[in-house]
Amino acid sequence: MRYWAAAKAAAGVAEEPYEAATLAEALDGVRARHPGELERVLRRCSFLVDGDPVGTRGHETVRLADGGTVEVLPPFAGG
Repeated sequence: MRYWAAAKAAAGVAEEPYEAATLAEALDGVRARHPGELERVLRRCSFLVDGDPVGTRGHETVRLADGGTVEVLPPFAGG
């Protein structure tokens, strides 16, 4: 799990390992480890799984590969 910008600040770490079969399970684990501000930030984030945007797909349908990377991207200002 790799955090960027406000997500990184709220998590207090730049990245951390996860054990999950789906994005929903991985995010449940993140919420359990980092209650509070990160939970609020995650509501506004978009996600990349191994470089591919998740978009509007249900997080429970997004499968994660062993050793893969989830990028947590809060909205960025500017363009």
